[in-house]
Amino acid sequence: MTVATLAQALLQAQSLGLDRLDAQLLLLHALGKRATRRAWLLAHDTDELPANAQACFDAFVQRRADNEPLAYLTGHKEFFGLDLRVDGRVLVPRPDTETLVEWALEVLAQTTAGSDPVAVLDLGTGSGAIALALKATRPALAVSATDASADALAVARANAQRLNLEVQFAQGSWLDGVTGRYHAIVSNPPYVAAQDRHLEALRHEPQQALTSGVDGLDDLRHIINQAPTHLHAAGWLLLEHGHDQAEAVRELLRQVGFVNVQSRRDLSGIERCSGGQYRY
Repeated sequence: MTVATLAQALLQAQSLGLDRLDAQLLLLHALGKRATRRAWLLAHDTDELPANAQACFDAFVQRRADNEPLAYLTGHKEFFGLDLRVDGRVLVPRPDTETLVEWALEVLAQTTAGSDPVAVLDLGTGSGAIALALKATRPALAVSATDASADALAVARANAQRLNLEVQFAQGSWLDGVTGRYHAIVSNPPYVAAQDRHLEALRHEPQQALTSGVDGLDDLRHIINQAPTHLHAAGWLLLEHGHDQAEAVRELLRQVGFVNVQSRRDLSGIERCSGGQYRY
């Protein structure tokens, strides 16, 4: 892609299918400038693009045109006010998941634990987004997180260290090997059906963090069945799921004995999370 100015670079990126915002953010990244400096691009749109920045930008544009997530190209993703580092070892945190964090903070604010800290466990933490958002918002929480992937845990631990947030991480598949009880267990597990047509657009992200059996519910079933023995009395299990899975997840929770079963909607009005309390 031959360009002479910043404005031409943006136009040519858009001609390849990139939206304007993505093109601007990638150009800023190629120039070594912060994502907040979009106004600078407008003020310097006639500047010539340096050759080294052009080569970098050209590569970014080709990768983004191939549906590679913007966050993998820039190495950053904002989630719940936190600047997280992400790469191909973890899913890109989605705004929808902030619904789960908000719900968890709500139920944890109503939880009393005497002299002990209120304890919460994040299953399948990935980049650490949920666990770190909870800890950053309520520092007094005792936050633990697990993931089956050693690579994902490396990303999560690095985020925790960089943000100076204390979270206890452990490797394991869901609740296998977990000891003790928690006032809340939260999870954004894989919930996409194995043959879902949308997977092609997500091919750059780790598939093991996306798919879960024929109906997408295998991991949700597993977590729901395991959770009661790891919750304090009246503890909450809160789960993110697919846009059409709320009714099925509520029924799975009721079958195991959860009460106060309900769902929460995301900003688009979709029932994105379901959960309930377990009473002994």
